[in-house]
Amino acid sequence: MSVPAAYLGVILIWSTTPLAVKWSSEGPGFLFGVSARMLLGTVLCLLILRIMRVRLPWHRQARHTYLASSVGIYGAMLSTYWGAQYIPSGLVSVLFGLTPLLTALFAALVLGERSLSPARVAGIVLGISGLALIFRTELRLEPAALYGILALVGAATLHSASMVMVKRVGAELPALTVNGGGLVVASTLYVLTWLAFDGHLPTAIPTRAALSIAYLGVFGTLLGFSLYFYALRHLSASHIGLIPLITPVTALLLGQYLNGEHVDHLIWAGTALISSGLLLHQWGDQLTGRRVVAVEE
Repeated sequence: MSVPAAYLGVILIWSTTPLAVKWSSEGPGFLFGVSARMLLGTVLCLLILRIMRVRLPWHRQARHTYLASSVGIYGAMLSTYWGAQYIPSGLVSVLFGLTPLLTALFAALVLGERSLSPARVAGIVLGISGLALIFRTELRLEPAALYGILALVGAATLHSASMVMVKRVGAELPALTVNGGGLVVASTLYVLTWLAFDGHLPTAIPTRAALSIAYLGVFGTLLGFSLYFYALRHLSASHIGLIPLITPVTALLLGQYLNGEHVDHLIWAGTALISSGLLLHQWGDQLTGRRVVAVEE
């Protein structure tokens, strides 16, 4: 596969995912939408593993890895779907752009990485400033947006914690295996959650919602992660670091033009602050000539 094609594929999928999340909840509700997506993604992932004749290991480290992975697949995605009810779809991608900054904090606290250099701390401060501006803007426009923003910040936190937890376990399993095992655990939790809080199959699913669920199951859950790990294997971290800088802007534009979402100028300003924080976090040390050293466990 062409590496540039994989890279552009990740940007396209991650840009369209927030809008598809919002559309998939129309009619059947957010809980059915995310559960159906994850079940479809789980079946497809296990089918591919079967075709490739790759078995899911269930030794102690593998189980811990799957549990750590499911924190992001279940906790972060459930929070995302719930919060997306209250905020524009483009803002979902903007708030998820905080993930690299939160991951750096968790890596320093959990993995002992000496990664919080002055430039990276300044980047985190800029990101928090952008988040504060978005809080102020959204609450002025729609008071209920507070719930959505808090849910998405929680989702980004859980996603970051999940990545650091997987790294800490250090099982060194193939990416597709980690994804498959995590999906098995997460989809079980989704079914139990759906049975506990809903349990009723929708009598009718709008066409747009059904297509969005299918799109997210195939592209968002399975293909998106596969392309991401493929690009990560062939490109430098600096190139991969551009993705969360690009997708918030494209997601905001898609939400504005395809879903009629109003994007206040202060939201664009907050997005610019978060993006500037990510730029400083990603490349600030290179500009100052400082080396960041990670402590090996």
